[in-house]
Amino acid sequence: MSEFAKFKMMVPLMIIAFIMLISGAVFGSLSAIEYVLPGYFKDLLSFSQLRPMHVSAVLFWILLGATGVVYMAVSELVPGSLSKFWLRLQYLFWMLAIVGVFISYGFSKFGGREYWEFQPVWALPIVISWSIFVWQILNAIRRLMQWPVYVWMWMTGSVFFLWIFIENYFWLFTGLRDKAIADLTVQWKVNGSIVGAWNQLIYGTAFYVMDRIKGQRSVGGSRLAFGMYFLGLFNLMFNWGHHVYTLPGIHYVRYIGYAVSMTEWIFFAKIIYEWKSSVSEMKQYYKMNSYKFIMASNFWVFFNMGMAIVMSIPVFNLYTHGTHITVAHAMGTTIGINTMILLGAAYSFADETSYSSNKQHRVFWILQISLMVFVLALIGAGASKGFWQMSDSSLSFSAMMKSLHGYFSVFLLAGIVLMICLFWISWDLITIYINGIKNQ
Repeated sequence: MSEFAKFKMMVPLMIIAFIMLISGAVFGSLSAIEYVLPGYFKDLLSFSQLRPMHVSAVLFWILLGATGVVYMAVSELVPGSLSKFWLRLQYLFWMLAIVGVFISYGFSKFGGREYWEFQPVWALPIVISWSIFVWQILNAIRRLMQWPVYVWMWMTGSVFFLWIFIENYFWLFTGLRDKAIADLTVQWKVNGSIVGAWNQLIYGTAFYVMDRIKGQRSVGGSRLAFGMYFLGLFNLMFNWGHHVYTLPGIHYVRYIGYAVSMTEWIFFAKIIYEWKSSVSEMKQYYKMNSYKFIMASNFWVFFNMGMAIVMSIPVFNLYTHGTHITVAHAMGTTIGINTMILLGAAYSFADETSYSSNKQHRVFWILQISLMVFVLALIGAGASKGFWQMSDSSLSFSAMMKSLHGYFSVFLLAGIVLMICLFWISWDLITIYINGIKNQ
């Protein structure tokens, strides 16, 4: 059986995921132009439309990408366990949701909550599609005699995501809309917990890819990995505590959430470091696309962990909350960690022995450098805004934003380079997957 024969049914899902990644990058760059040239697209698409388009495309990339790589891993562990009928039905509901969401944004029809700004009706096909995903995963893994850590993480992440996503819409059936603090608490709690849920899926896949590269279960069966699993489980339940620093509440809930989220990242970094050390004598790994992207995610774990530590200190949080520093942290996490792992997994399943060409190698490093410049520009803009909002300055908001023009210009240029790199990598993977199907 050829490499792609096992993954034939997942290829359409991965292609849709890559299209969402490209779309997220394009909408993000168009949104960034608004900071440098305000109102430039107002006759076509306003910033109030571009921003949710960017956010939704990125969220769909994360969810579809995670679904696709988990499915491919499960199809290797338990061949023939995934139903083609349910896969097709799942794709249908995802396409219904995606088309509905973006058409709604195009007509400026909103109605959701933060990060999920689309009309609630489009959440229904997502719930149905994800329910199919949960059923498929549970039905497949029950056939395994032994469960490595990544199997537990896929099960936990898929089930908890479904629950948390539904919780995100409790405001439709309760009186939360009339209680501002409770409403904000639930919104921010959901957004923190839901990241923990998809982290279980993505980190679990990272562990699977590490074992796949090495050819043994040195990571999937380790005590350290299982320790991280339980920390991650606690994290997705309680790490939301440090998302609500500025809201009235019990202080120890915030501190526990913060401590657990930091510990989880330390464990993740340590696992990758030990794995890297165990394969360092095999020089060919350094040329593998999958290996490089996993290593890049390790760097961004450390970088974002440092940011998170500073942001979670209450006195600093007063300066960073609601500024571009928060955006920088989100971008570093979404692109630097989650996207790097998903791209590494995508290359691994495309061809586990694939080595990077010179062009792939150059694009990889341009991507890392442009992402660093992108994040640092956001940090600079956020720090300036934070000092302004906490000072007694008489400078108006518009004047303050105008003073950040230099940061925004660098942010825009780096974002365009980032967009080009992500487009090139996505197109490279789409081409590999399509050719893989044709050559069966």
